Amino acid sequence: MIKAGLVTVNGTAVRASCTVRPGDRIEIASLTPAKLFSQVNPTGQPPASLEVLFADEELLAVNKPAGMPVHPSPGHPDSTLADLLNATFPDLAKMAEPDGVMRAGIVHRLDKETSGVMVVARTSFARMVLSQQFKERTVKKAYLAIVRGVVQRDRFTVDRPLGRHPTERKRMSIRSRKPRSARTDFLVLHRFLASADPATLLKAQPQTGRTHQIRVHLAAAGHPCLGDTLYGGRSSSGWTRRGQALHALALTIAHPRSNEQLELIAPLPDDMKQFILTRGLAIESLNLRRWIDAA
Repeated sequence: MIKAGLVTVNGTAVRASCTVRPGDRIEIASLTPAKLFSQVNPTGQPPASLEVLFADEELLAVNKPAGMPVHPSPGHPDSTLADLLNATFPDLAKMAEPDGVMRAGIVHRLDKETSGVMVVARTSFARMVLSQQFKERTVKKAYLAIVRGVVQRDRFTVDRPLGRHPTERKRMSIRSRKPRSARTDFLVLHRFLASADPATLLKAQPQTGRTHQIRVHLAAAGHPCLGDTLYGGRSSSGWTRRGQALHALALTIAHPRSNEQLELIAPLPDDMKQFILTRGLAIESLNLRRWIDAA
């Protein structure tokens, strides 16, 4: 917070080496240390551990667990990925926004119940460059989704603009009054047919980055994600997660400094792996490299 300029002595931002004297007035703006380094588990238990996929001086890549929101919100004031990042990497304090809000260098987001890879900037330069890559859509993304029913086509594209639902503010819709362009390419990886409750494993590659894009496009195609009750994906036998069967498998970005292509891959969460195995797919078939490269 000192590095971020949120701590002043007698009205002036100072360095951490500043000597404090009797009578000095110290002020902490916007956030308190208790908020900045809040426990990810507010019950007093130790913070959850963070699976780091890549780290250097400029950026981090982490595997966000399902059920963890990225940013604080009125409904989720703590126990967020931003809290966990700030607690695990105190140097991210210097990534405070001009308004003093601690976003921990996060340059994109995943839905609360979606697991998978996220990239985090550790410097202002990296944040600027990575944000530009997402804005210009040069970041390659690959998701895994388990959807309801048997998808007949081996590959298909949903190109339907998205926006807020006309009457339900928590939902996005292809029937919005103010839609924005959205496109997602889908590829069938496996069909789980040996069940009274069939499902399909898909790779999804969003070409745009709209809120709930993959989930809404799958629902529009008649095959919502398992567990996605917001968009019609009722629970299926064997799917135990409270939330959608959706995982951000891989991101490919250009390193902010070297411009080297970095492919960041998040291992499958246990619940998704268990579902796939219990539905008859052999463990040797869980080949993330093959799924990422599938075209």
